[in-house]
Amino acid sequence: MPAQYKIDEVALLREALEGADAVFITEYRGLSVEKSTELRKAVRDAGGHVRVARNTLMSIALKEHGLAHPDEMMTGPNAYIISYGESPAVAKALEDFAAKKENAALVIKGGVMGESMLDSKAVAALAKLPSKEQLRAQVVGTMVAPLRGLVTVLSGTMRGLVTCLSQLAEKKEKEAA
Repeated sequence: MPAQYKIDEVALLREALEGADAVFITEYRGLSVEKSTELRKAVRDAGGHVRVARNTLMSIALKEHGLAHPDEMMTGPNAYIISYGESPAVAKALEDFAAKKENAALVIKGGVMGESMLDSKAVAALAKLPSKEQLRAQVVGTMVAPLRGLVTVLSGTMRGLVTCLSQLAEKKEKEAA
């Protein structure tokens, strides 16, 4: 019979996983409290949440929530970075933090997106994806480009007509004078 605090912890982890689209697994051994706080802030600003939990309890919560459970990554002291809707942004914040020389203690092991397991290279590739806002701007720019071209062509014709008429008016004024 499991202890009540373990049951409560699994319930809290399941609650934390509600609405999560990705969970990244990192080893934080050797990271100072100051650096750990810096990591938490960077992840929170990107739309995620850092959670330190026992590996077995997180594995149970992942299974109960219907997500993949990468048992081979769940060894040692792990921090679980839970992403809510902005996986590329959270992965980028994680990669940027780990890339700094003074943060070498943070090791990105991989992660989970739904039923898919990600290795560290897949997390790095995810971090290189543009954010939702950038993708939306690119789509809008692509949709507006033909309209902008049409407006330029139509205004060019009118501009030519106006220029021609103004030159005719100037010529008639010179002839009249």
